Order: sequence, then structure tokens, then C-alpha cells
Amino acid sequence: MSEPLLQIEDLAVRFRTDEGAVRAVDGVSLSVERGEVVAVVGESGSGKSVTGMTLMGLTRGPNAEISGSARLDGRELLTMSNRELRAVRGNDIAMVFQDPMSSLNPVYRVGDQIVEQIRTHQQLSRQQAMARAVELMERVGVPRAAERLRSYPHEFSGGMRQRVMIAMALSCSPKLLIADEPTTALDVTIQAQILEELRQLRSETNAGIILVTHDLAVVADIADRVVVMYSGRVVEQGTLDELFYDPQHPYTWGLLGSITRVDSDRSARLPAIDGMPPSLLAPPPGCHFQPRCPHAFERCGEVPELSPRTPDSPGHLDRCWLEVERKRTLRLVDGQIGLAAPVRA
Repeated sequence: MSEPLLQIEDLAVRFRTDEGAVRAVDGVSLSVERGEVVAVVGESGSGKSVTGMTLMGLTRGPNAEISGSARLDGRELLTMSNRELRAVRGNDIAMVFQDPMSSLNPVYRVGDQIVEQIRTHQQLSRQQAMARAVELMERVGVPRAAERLRSYPHEFSGGMRQRVMIAMALSCSPKLLIADEPTTALDVTIQAQILEELRQLRSETNAGIILVTHDLAVVADIADRVVVMYSGRVVEQGTLDELFYDPQHPYTWGLLGSITRVDSDRSARLPAIDGMPPSLLAPPPGCHFQPRCPHAFERCGEVPELSPRTPDSPGHLDRCWLEVERKRTLRLVDGQIGLAAPVRA
């Protein structure tokens, strides 16, 4: 078998602070094939964005400790020099950041920023790059694109700035696109348009996509595989159907249980996960989810391996000590977190 487009193995990112080391990412391993959309889901603070930014080389600093491996098309990203990374960023790997206002330079027109990225990586004249920028802005739904290229970021709404960020990320047709909450600030019509652009990028260039999101409806609409993160660790991963139809980790049940279903009792309250996410300075021993898990038992004080629990689904991995049949029974018990069936977009 050919090597995946992206192969992450045991990635760990820690930030030294006055109070101790923050374990933002704790031994993450995942892969992305060419032409595949992998959704990464989880609560805020679970390490999703830090994982993506580390691949881009944006978490490097005197207080950061990064270990593990991340190979893009066979090339190790973590050991690249800053000069090598500048040649890769924007061209081979691009990222749509969660906050477009702080990601765009406020003193440059948006057109100049898109053109700069295009001309850095492609041998195009300024006129050709500008025409490419207009095309990209039109594709992501910016009206009067040629005119708006001369606008500054503050002259756009939040949703429009997000579209500009997406246009910039798509400008060089990257091999891998990391989209961090790309549809959060957009209405449902434009959201559908952006998801279609991601599909088109995958179709035209066979690009791999990492989609970081809280929106499980978006996940159901576009993802091929899903990775669930909690407290810096991957707690479950599998195909879309495996995660939605047969979730194995209690935390995944909680995420699915937070979705309002059209066939649910409207008078009933949505289930919630008790407690708060643990501190990344001093996470609990063993399974990080055990203080909030209603099914925790003595063995949860040990760290479970991320491994397949069912022989018929070797790619469906989870990090939980409960037996498979026991988990399936618990999901059906009234009053427990989770859903017995998935919600499709």
C-alpha cells in the first residue's frame, strides 16, 4: 500500500508556563489519505487547533516542546527549517484559521494578501495573480469580487473575512488543507457553498482535507472519517458510519447526544456531559474522561490504548476499557448520555 498523504505518529505538544507544562497535544496519531476528508471533533481545548497549527510550524517557540512525527507526502514537517516551511506553507499545505480578523493583515488590502501568496509559490505576473484572486473570491461567494479586492479586512463582515481566508487557502491548490471551523461565521446557504468548494478541491486536485469543527451536521455532510479528541488525546476514530451508528467511547456518545433530532421529544431536555474538561496542566491519571464518565470503574485509572475493539472493524479505534457489548447496552439505557442512532445532515 502507498504511504498516506499525511501520517502523524505520537505527536506531543507541550507549552512551558510559570504554573507548569500545558499538555496541549498528548500522543496524537492519525493519517489522511489523498482525496480524503478527515473531521476532527471535540470540545474547545481538546487540542484540535494546536495539532493543525503544529503541522504548519506555527507553534514553534522557546516555550514549546514538540515531539513525534508528522510526514506530509513522505517529508517530515516537524524537523523542517523555517525556510523550508515557508516554501511548503500555502503551497503544499494550507490552513483556514478560526479567527479571520486576527489572521489577515489589517494594513494591507485583501487582494494584495491573496496575490502575495500566489506569486510566492507560482510563476505568475501580478495581473495574472490578480485575475486568479478575483476568480477565487467569486467562487467563495464574495459579491463584486474585483471591486472588493481593494478593500481592507475591517471593511468586511466576519463571514466575508472567513470567505477571504478560504479563498487564500485555496489559491495554490494545496495537497493538504486544514480547515479550522471554516463555516462557523457563515449562514447555511454560504456554508453549503463552501463545503461544495472543498469537495471540488478534493475532486480537482485529490487533496486531503482535515476539517476541524464542532458542527456534527457538517461532519455528516462531508467527512469520510472522524477523529474524536478529548484533553489532547484521540479517544476514538473510524469511518463516518462507524462513529455515527456504533460509537464506542462514552465521550462520543455525549457529543452525539447534544444534537437535537427531528424525531425527538421536544419537551425533553438535551443530555449533557457532567463536569468540566480537565486542566491540561494536571490532567487526571489514566483515562482523562473518567472524572466525567458515568460508567467509570477501577481500571479507568490506567491509560487505555487506542486500539480496535471489534475484529470486523479493524479501523474503528477507541480508548475505553469497557467491553463492546457492555457499551452497546449502556447506550440504550434510558437517561444515559448518547444516542442509539446517528443524525445525518
